[in-house]
Formats: sequence, C-alpha cells, structure tokens
Amino acid sequence: MIEIIKTTPYTDQKMGTAGLRKKSKVVMQEHYFENFLQSIFNVIAPEGKTFVIGGDGRFYNSIAIQKLIKMSAANGVKKLIVGKNGYLSTPASSNMILKNHTDGGFVLTASHNPGGENGDFGIKYATETGGQCSSQVSDKIFEQTKNITEFKILQCEDIKLDTLGSQKVGEMEVEIVDPITDYVKLMESIFDFDAIKKMFANGFTMRFDAMNAVTGPYAIEIFENVLGAAKGSVLNATPKQDFGGLHPDPNLVYAKELVDIMYGENAPDFGAANDGDGDRNMILGKKFFVTPSDSLAILTDNYALIPAYKGGIFGVAKSMATSTAVARVADAHKIGYYEVPTGWKYFVNLMDSKRITFCGEESFGTGSSHIREKDGIWAVLFWLNIIAATGKSVEEITTEHWQKYGRSYYLRFDFDGIPTDIANDLMKNLEEKLPSLNGQEMNGFKIKLAEVFTYNDPVDHSSTSNGMRILMEDGSRIVFRLSGTSSSGATLRVYLEKLERNKFDANPRDMVDELLKMAMNIAEIEKRTGKKQADVTT
Repeated sequence: MIEIIKTTPYTDQKMGTAGLRKKSKVVMQEHYFENFLQSIFNVIAPEGKTFVIGGDGRFYNSIAIQKLIKMSAANGVKKLIVGKNGYLSTPASSNMILKNHTDGGFVLTASHNPGGENGDFGIKYATETGGQCSSQVSDKIFEQTKNITEFKILQCEDIKLDTLGSQKVGEMEVEIVDPITDYVKLMESIFDFDAIKKMFANGFTMRFDAMNAVTGPYAIEIFENVLGAAKGSVLNATPKQDFGGLHPDPNLVYAKELVDIMYGENAPDFGAANDGDGDRNMILGKKFFVTPSDSLAILTDNYALIPAYKGGIFGVAKSMATSTAVARVADAHKIGYYEVPTGWKYFVNLMDSKRITFCGEESFGTGSSHIREKDGIWAVLFWLNIIAATGKSVEEITTEHWQKYGRSYYLRFDFDGIPTDIANDLMKNLEEKLPSLNGQEMNGFKIKLAEVFTYNDPVDHSSTSNGMRILMEDGSRIVFRLSGTSSSGATLRVYLEKLERNKFDANPRDMVDELLKMAMNIAEIEKRTGKKQADVTT
C-alpha cells in the first residue's frame, strides 16, 4: 500500500557540488532523508524511469537504500538496478548508468569524509549522463525542500540486498547485480592488461589501500585475481560502516599505513590508495609521492601508451586550484585545455561536447570520458600501464617529466572548522583587497594579476565565480577557496604553487614558504580566524 505521509520542511538541504552531505545524526532525523528524496522526485518526474542505486557501505547506507527503494516504488519508478549488499563505487555507478542507458542514479556516499554514527552521510543524484545534475536542477530541488509537505512511500517488507536477481516491490522491478563485473570489463577495454600481468609475473610489487571502503572488493578482483599481484597486495579490503575508524581520504596524512610502508625499508615498487566511494586516488613510489596535479600532467603526457587513447585525445581540463603542470603538457601536445571551477559537473559538459578526454582536481581526483565521474582505480591502472610500457619507476617517470616541463612545487593548506560567518567575512575582505594588489612586489614575487576566478562555460554559456587567485610574473600562484565538502563549519583552502624550471629535488614546504607568508598576510588569516597554521597540509 502506498502511504502519503505529512511532513514539515528542513531548511538545510541545499546540494553542494558533490551532492548533499550532512552528519549521520542529521540525516537520521525524522523524515529528513525522505523529505530530500521526495524533493528530488518532485523535480525529476520519475514515473516509468529506471535508476541505478548503491552506496559506499557507510553507516546508515542499508537503511537509506531500503527507504529509497520503497519511495521509488511509491513514486512510479519502473525499475531499480541495485549493487549487491547495497555497495556500488561512484565510478562503477556512472559506468552502470551509461552501460544500461538508465535515467540516472543515486549513490549514497559522503565520499572521503569519515563514516559511522558520529561521522558523515551523503547522497549524490546523477543524471542519465552518469554525472552530477546541473546547478539549475539542484536549485529546483532545494526550492522543493523548503516547501515540502508530504512524501510517498510503499509500506512493505525490506528486500534482500544480498541475493542476485530480480524482485518485485509493488509494481516496480528491483534487480540486484554484481557491482564489480561490468567495471572490470570496462577497465580491460581501456588498458593493456596483458602487459601489466607480465610485469607482476616478473616480480613487480604493489600495495593498494582501500581504506576499509567500497573499492576493496574491486581491488582484490582487479589487482590480485585478474592481474596477478601477490595475495595481500590490497590492504584494508573489507568495507566497514565506520571505515575501521579511518578517515577515508587518500592523502599523506590519512593513508598513514600505506605511507609508512612505501617510505619504509623493503618498500614495494608501487603504492596507491582510494577514498570512501572510490573516486579519489593517491599515487606513491618507493619513498616518493606524486602530487595529484603532477599525476594528471603525467597521465596526459603519456596517453599514447594506453590502448584506448592511442588514436589521440580531445583535450584536458583541470580545476582552477590544481597546479598549472598539465597546462604545459597540453600546450606541448597542442590539445584543448580548460580551467574550470571546483565541481565535476563542469568537466562533464566538456566531455559530453567532446572538448576533453582527461580531467582532474588537486584533491586527488582524476578521470576521463570513459565515465562521468572521477575514477580512482582507473588512475591506478593508468600508472601501472605506463610503468609496464616504459620499465621505469614512479620516481623516474616523474623526475623525467619535471626535466621536460619544469616542476610546480605545490601544497594545499587547509584551515578547518572556521565559523561560516567568519570565513565569509575573510573572503569578502580579500575580494575587496584584490585590485590594490596588482603590480605589487611582495616576499620576492611580483604580482601579475589578482582576481576573482570566473569561468564562462563554452557549452551552456553559464558564468561561475569560484575562489580567488593571485598570479605572479614567474608563473607561481596563490589560490584561496572555501570548501563546500565539510559537514561542520567552513574550510579555507589555500593553494600555493612555485614554478621551478631547474631545481627538482628541494623540499616543497621550503619552496612555498614565502608564498605562505604572503598568503597569510594578504588574507589576514591569523587575525580573523585565530589560526597560526593550517590544520592539514597536503
């Protein structure tokens, strides 16, 4: 029986660039999840449509999926394709949407944020492109959340999520599928698996840290079972509701177990990690870290080594905050190059219009037009394919890249938990100050341009302002941006880039020190926030 339940609105259900993210206990409030989901349904008209459903296995995932199934049935959805046990990585969900030509999908994840009852929960709504919905659609959904008075739900028993095959929920079909098989086939169609298998057979070693998150089973199948990496190469492979107490963000701070292995004695040849929902990646060699910005540039420079890209690529795009390393590669290869605001939806427009093939963000996200999301395992396989084709180590590949293009010494400084009003005042004051900075000399740098970054989309002709940047005459940069991914307070991110054409073995922190002093002074960070240093540096 379909029941119409009266409800009252919540006022905080506006989607950010990566969906809705809130503390688990917020989402667990009465009707909170139902209100948001019904608001989406009210906008997208789901009658007769098919959607993909899954999540990263975090706390409340299974409960939310059961609610989603019952509300889908009550709102006239024709069919749901659900990952077994409710698991589905974000890249695999995008592939499943595209492969099955569905009308979109829902991924229940807060990405790289901590899980558990005291952690975070989130939901992404993807369109038929396999990517995020537009700002216009998300704005309509937010308007619905402010005025919603009722939601529809089918009163029935929970369905079994651990049994493959089709079931009926009311008039709606629910198909439980293996979330891994189709994704493995996709990867096999892109990369030279035979060359990588041979490399492992010849003694190549790796460690992959799944961080107790959703890509553990994918990694076991691909790296150990298919490619032949030694058993035990995948660490923390079992998804857990609280990620085993880990913060599932693949960086040098939170992937400490992997970092200790790669910087220890007898380190394996290659190391990598993925985040909570499998769309972010970190790449390591023996006692060597590759920044996400450099990784994007190196993948782009070596595209011809990959079977799927030998015929050429359209171009490449990066988020504005990402270093300029890939811009130099694009110029050398004479391919299209775009700089966009933070948010994967901007890349999707460029992919769909065949302007780009590769894209990436400094926040450990890299991807290509094989799907419409960033893809952690794809990036890892790309690196393995380059190593197999060249016979060179991660450090050798990266160092040779610097010698060819110059090195962008690059670090991000995160100032976390700033009260929102203070963060907004800081950014407002900074914006007012920008015009007076042009042409000034500070801390050994001459400022070429200080501006609010504005992106004019060549596809939909929308205009978006996102962050502020200070560009130096020598190619160095300072970028300021407030993050939209935190569920409590605001995070001020300060990105520093020092371009060096000849010196490649310096300490990155030392190289950006004067830029950091300059950024702290210009933005008045200590004065306005009380913070003398960043909470996290990556």
